[in-house]
Amino acid sequence: MKSVVITGASTGIGRACTLYLDELGWRVFAGVRKAVDGDALRDLASDRLVPLILDVADEAGVARAADEVAAVVGDDGLHGLVNNAGIAVGGPLEFVPLEDVRRQFEVNVFGLLRTTQAMLSMIRAARGRVVNVSSQGGKVAAPYFGPYCASKFAVEAMSDSLRRELKPWGLHVSVVEPGAIDTAIWGKGDKEFATVDDKLDPEAQALYAEGLRALRRRLSHSASTGIPAVHVARSVGHALTSERPRLRYVVGNDARAGVFGAKWLGDRAMDVLIAREFAKQ
Repeated sequence: MKSVVITGASTGIGRACTLYLDELGWRVFAGVRKAVDGDALRDLASDRLVPLILDVADEAGVARAADEVAAVVGDDGLHGLVNNAGIAVGGPLEFVPLEDVRRQFEVNVFGLLRTTQAMLSMIRAARGRVVNVSSQGGKVAAPYFGPYCASKFAVEAMSDSLRRELKPWGLHVSVVEPGAIDTAIWGKGDKEFATVDDKLDPEAQALYAEGLRALRRRLSHSASTGIPAVHVARSVGHALTSERPRLRYVVGNDARAGVFGAKWLGDRAMDVLIAREFAKQ
């Protein structure tokens, strides 16, 4: 039986990956922060599923989770790690509190690396694979998404370095880059932006009022047009099982358009297109 650890499994993409890989016959260690979320997943999955209390921002907690996984898989090792856990922090970079930016990186970047380091010896034992869930925002830096996009750009770079470092052992690292997905992150993100907005003084609110209104319209639009998370789960499944896994999986038409534009159109053209996109939302 192949085993995989999935972080951020309680909702959205992580939940979809958990249920999809469970259907494929994997033993899934579903990383959740609350026991009740693990129980909910267990009700939907097979007896193979193992809820795993795992907060990627908690160093001691990640170490405990790794010990729990090792006790179950033994010498067979770990065949997959899906680094999916993440949060979204945004707002005008001129005024976003640095503590919020640090929290963004603590989860999306340091948490990813912390978990990978803790699990990697088990992955090496099984000649397993790592799949990092990035974003279209790891290729296209949208206004008012600065902290989030910066964290995903870091995930892209870290994934490339890790892939090249692990190549001598035949270990593969894939990156999944979704666009708008129908998940709870849009509701969570809206709350995050509301919190940032509350921290802005009147002058800052006046300076960025129009931009922040456009941002909220864009969040609402993304929430209403996002594709089902199972599309991402299928890409993750391919990355874990294919004889020739891709380096990158771009999921969704909006993500494909954004990644294409970032690669071929140039920064000035992208600036114009992004400004128009925000203006029409």
